[in-house]
Amino acid sequence: MPVAKRNALYAQSGGVTAVINASACAVIETARRYRDRIGKVYAGRDGIIGVLAEDLIDTGRETPAAIRALRHTPAGAFGSCRYKLKGLEESRAQYERLFAVFRAHDIAYFFYNGGNDSADTAWKVSQLAEKLAYPLACIGIPKTIDNDLAVTDNCPGFGSVAKYVATSIREAGYDVASMARTSTKVFVLEVMGRHAGWITAACGLASEKEGEAPHVLLFPELAFDLERFLARVETVVARYGYCAIAVSEGLRDPEGKFLSESGMRDAFGHAQLGGVAPRIAKLVRDRFGYRCHWAVADYLQRAARHVASSVDVEQAYAVGKAAVELAVKGRTAVMPVIVRKSDRPYRWTIGVAELKDISNREKKVPRDFITEDGFGITARCRRYLAPLIQGEDPPPFRNGLPVYVKLRNIPVKKKLAATFRV
Repeated sequence: MPVAKRNALYAQSGGVTAVINASACAVIETARRYRDRIGKVYAGRDGIIGVLAEDLIDTGRETPAAIRALRHTPAGAFGSCRYKLKGLEESRAQYERLFAVFRAHDIAYFFYNGGNDSADTAWKVSQLAEKLAYPLACIGIPKTIDNDLAVTDNCPGFGSVAKYVATSIREAGYDVASMARTSTKVFVLEVMGRHAGWITAACGLASEKEGEAPHVLLFPELAFDLERFLARVETVVARYGYCAIAVSEGLRDPEGKFLSESGMRDAFGHAQLGGVAPRIAKLVRDRFGYRCHWAVADYLQRAARHVASSVDVEQAYAVGKAAVELAVKGRTAVMPVIVRKSDRPYRWTIGVAELKDISNREKKVPRDFITEDGFGITARCRRYLAPLIQGEDPPPFRNGLPVYVKLRNIPVKKKLAATFRV
């Protein structure tokens, strides 16, 4: 007998990336090829919040060309959110609402595209589906610029950020070196990374020869030692005439406190960070009197689709495609992951991991990826990072600017009488 067609729901979560829409593109295009199994493909507007509010988007109202253009469009085409479901006993009403929406719209496939907290949400939803005997294939799709998901070799979104920050610190280094005799001698670039310094490490790829920027990397994995840092800066300026520094937003002092903690919390309950670069610049200026400039890569690093790594784009699409293929095979509570086969030449494939092995775990930069002095990356780290920034995959350009797609995002008619306040 033919299998009854049921609907799919896709949602994006957490900080977006230059390639998360490539995963969305893959989910929708692949689902459309399984028309015998999958009916409608909906998207939650602004992530899980849209699901709770029954604010769904009908991706079937988009043309194939528009969906195809997602592959080269940055940010979240359907909207994302920072919103973490608590435990079942703490927020039972939210879980009951989720399944009310699933039932109302005949959802049998749920794809949640995000990082650590999103994997946790997907895991909880899969567990409740099992308890309720509700037939749901719940698949996590990896995404995070922080590159800190467990099990997977690397995370879609990271390779493009790595390419952007390495390019930026190299170009800034040339600028500062040109003017250091009469102007700025120290430049500080602040990059994202709360607990894991993968983006900081990626900046180190720009330094391929003696004296090239960056000269100092400051990792969240290592406690900040002020005197050792200042001594390093003084030595670098004396030797090369200038110093370029890359620092993680999550840099901590010896007591474990974030140097840039504002005292505020984000929607996930994490300490709100930002502003470590000006603090570092001030420390240098106060000690040596050097003229210092600083910059915060902030959203620029994660939205820079124009300089995306083609490896990253391919991997983002591959995990989205694999997610649908796993779901139609009856798998649930899993996530497609990237498995590295070799460094040189770089070869990779897609594997499968259990969500419970990924949820709420962080992969930090190993100590042997950081030089003994704590200010650079080792050859082993470079071998790991270098393949991830390879290849160019620029978007189409018109009038000198990249052309990105903006979907119509037509809403699905609501079926539930009750509204739900998030």
